[in-house]
Amino acid sequence: MSKSLLHRIAAVAAGALLALTGAAAVAGPAAAAGPQTTVAGAATCNPDKGEWLVSWTLTNSGETFARIDKLRTDPAPVPELANGYLIPRRAPSGTIGKVVLHQTLPGGTPSATVSFVGIWDDAKDTDNTATVTLGDCKPAETPCVEPAGATFHHDFAVGDGRATATVTLDEGVKLCHDEPVTLVTYFAPKPEFSLPQYAHDHETATLSNDNRSVALAADLPDCNAQVDLFFGGEDDIIDEITEGGPRYGDKKLGSNGGPGGRSKGPQGWYNGGGKGCQTPAVEPLSQCDGTVQLNLSNTGEISRYAVDFTVTAGDFTRTVTVKPGKAETVTVPAGSGTITISADGMADVTYDWKRPEDCEPPAVSVANDCETVTVTVTNPQGAVPAAATVTYGAESKQVTVAPGTSEAVTFPAGPDRVVTIAFPGLGIEPITAALGDTDCDNGGGSGGTPGTPTTSPTPGTPPTGGDGGGLPVTGAAAGAIAGGALALLIAGGVLFLLARRRRVTFTP
Repeated sequence: MSKSLLHRIAAVAAGALLALTGAAAVAGPAAAAGPQTTVAGAATCNPDKGEWLVSWTLTNSGETFARIDKLRTDPAPVPELANGYLIPRRAPSGTIGKVVLHQTLPGGTPSATVSFVGIWDDAKDTDNTATVTLGDCKPAETPCVEPAGATFHHDFAVGDGRATATVTLDEGVKLCHDEPVTLVTYFAPKPEFSLPQYAHDHETATLSNDNRSVALAADLPDCNAQVDLFFGGEDDIIDEITEGGPRYGDKKLGSNGGPGGRSKGPQGWYNGGGKGCQTPAVEPLSQCDGTVQLNLSNTGEISRYAVDFTVTAGDFTRTVTVKPGKAETVTVPAGSGTITISADGMADVTYDWKRPEDCEPPAVSVANDCETVTVTVTNPQGAVPAAATVTYGAESKQVTVAPGTSEAVTFPAGPDRVVTIAFPGLGIEPITAALGDTDCDNGGGSGGTPGTPTTSPTPGTPPTGGDGGGLPVTGAAAGAIAGGALALLIAGGVLFLLARRRRVTFTP
């Protein structure tokens, strides 16, 4: 190859090299001038809560908003950041557009990453990734406090048959020892504070650093009650609050001082109710002798206190105290009148004596000697005095028969064949007796031998007599017999007329 040819080739190569170098020099500044997006992260540990606060800074050097696409966040989303989010554009002064977003992550998270593609109308930036190394973030160790230094807050309410409370350990307080708290309800004799009181229901829970809030509930008795919310456990419950006995005192939550004053909230105690914690009941029983036996009881489910029953009837008055679960009997004398029984927690009971159905009734006997009709009333022993009204014809007589005695009344014998004996105060049916046929023209009396009485042992039962038969009780049976006799009399008359017309001869 000639020397001139080599010179030409070398010149061409040098020119090409210079051209390529110039093109590279021109292209380099043009690429660097295009819009760019960036992302950077920084993290700070919050020792109070033991969590990471991560800040993500996004920038945009373009003159228009940069739109985020193909977003990836690990291990959790960043609030507000999503596909389509717009990064602010560069200001006219040349300041790059920037936005800072915050993310909270638990202490112990190893790392956090954000990556995306920035897009403009005529450009794209695909290289946007940032990772922040995290690791342990623990809250600062809080020293524990002894019970006297612990603080709490609480709620307390009573309603719908229950007492409820919520007790919470204040934020930032660490207990050196667990703290028990108890809600207890009591039977009470009155709706205001009064004694004695008896425990009804309770619930106990324990506050600790792991169990910082507890909810308690206890049923109220269905009567006057007291409720106490106090710091203490089941062993501290007072089963019976009595005069001079132990009290919860300032252990009750919401107290002005003492252990209960460590908790802020309403007063943790209550007194109220609508009725006494007794179950008074009365069962009146009339006796055949006119007395009334009152069974007074205090045996209901909520009976926790004695009941004073007051019984009045005319001049009779008596007060009886019946202990819980017990019963007493009071006998009101006969003839005392309307009885009224009063007791706390019970509507007044009024009662009037009524003759029991199984009492033996008075007995009645009737005698007719053709001149007088004698009615004798006998009152059994152990009965009330029997007031009887005896009626014969148009005349009535009253007689009162003492128990175990008899009394007789007499009337002039007349045409009336019925005697009625009524007992208006006993509530029994009157006795009605027919005297029957008489044989006074021949010296005989009704029912056989003159002067022989016929008796009716019970009201409504026909009297029974001697050989001549008893005195029948009027009514349906007596009417039937009378009707039959009339029919026979008519039939005999008809036969007699027929016999006379036909001249019939009767052969005896």
